[in-house]
Amino acid sequence: LALPDGKGGRDLKDARRFANAIGIEFRIVNIGPIASAMEKRLKASEADTVARGNLRARARMTVLYYGANTENRVVMGTGNKSEILIGYDTKFGDAGADFMPIGDLYKTQVREMAAHLGLPNEIVDKTPTAGLWPGQTDEGELGITYDELDRVLLGIELQMEPEAIAEKAAVPLDRVRYVETLVASSVHKRKMPLIPKLGVRTVGLDWRE
Repeated sequence: LALPDGKGGRDLKDARRFANAIGIEFRIVNIGPIASAMEKRLKASEADTVARGNLRARARMTVLYYGANTENRVVMGTGNKSEILIGYDTKFGDAGADFMPIGDLYKTQVREMAAHLGLPNEIVDKTPTAGLWPGQTDEGELGITYDELDRVLLGIELQMEPEAIAEKAAVPLDRVRYVETLVASSVHKRKMPLIPKLGVRTVGLDWRE
């Protein structure tokens, strides 16, 4: 289910090509009119690109879950470990899913897996973008390449000291600190909503399932 904001252009062509490559059904729903109607109702400012981008991500989630509800399906998330750890997703937007099959693979590992599976090079090497506004790219917005980011995140995962990560990953220490800040400030995106503890066992805290 492709959800472009407008005509979609090259991204839509790549999505169709990917669907054909793996042999799955391909449908298109243009979320542009949905997002525009919401912006008009909310009197959204053109200058607030982040809020408007998040609105589009949440519009996509709404369409996906409508389809899942009406067709008795589940929503598969596309988030990878890099995006999840630094909070590079929209809460209740692209972060909203029933399962995330590549959620424990770093972005660079996803690329390697895609190449191994024989997906078209145009898709494997495509510049990552959420398509939330014209010209937007992941690395441009983050200010760091995924190659650098993943080396730093691996060091954090291995519980290495920042100085050791900087040396091992060949990344400046201030950039390591920056990634650590992204991870720390996005914890709320990886947890359930906070619930005040009143009972013996509390959902999201000490209720184990």
